Amino acid sequence: MSDAHSHDSDEHESGIKTPKQLIAVIGAAFVVPVVVIILLTQFVGLETKRAPGTDSLTPEAVARRIQPVGAVDIKDASDAASIKTGEQVFAGQCSGCHATGALGAPKFGDAAAWGPRIGQGFDKLLHSALNGKNSMPKQSGGDYSDFEIARAVVYMANKGGANFPEPKAPAPAADAASAPAAAASK
Repeated sequence: MSDAHSHDSDEHESGIKTPKQLIAVIGAAFVVPVVVIILLTQFVGLETKRAPGTDSLTPEAVARRIQPVGAVDIKDASDAASIKTGEQVFAGQCSGCHATGALGAPKFGDAAAWGPRIGQGFDKLLHSALNGKNSMPKQSGGDYSDFEIARAVVYMANKGGANFPEPKAPAPAADAASAPAAAASK
């Protein structure tokens, strides 16, 4: 019977025999879960994260930095599909001031405000639109051709009481280039 009794007491003994082992087990009980939690948070948050400024040498970033400031857009003046109407130019360029009368601009459709200007004639109005006047900046050389600006001037002036005819479309580029050559051969 004594053999059975000694076997029972071995089962109930712990693996910790000394105070050093006890301190090591208690320390591990705190350290191991903390390390596991840290590793889990790193795993969950594991994705490609870039520090600020690390993408400055990528080809896309370099291309953005060295892209041209401006671009030359050559339009064929004879291409009727690309020429804007006076109403389109007014909506895109002129309405910012002329729709509200901002900065002293004559309001669109206000016959009293347009009357004195219309009295000066179409050429004077076009000159003012192309070269600027008072607070109005130059429109020549912008997004619209001089012909399109002329159409906008006619559109606004006619809505303000004028009866200006629609300006003539510019001559096609091929005809304009061949005309001096034909004149020189005569």
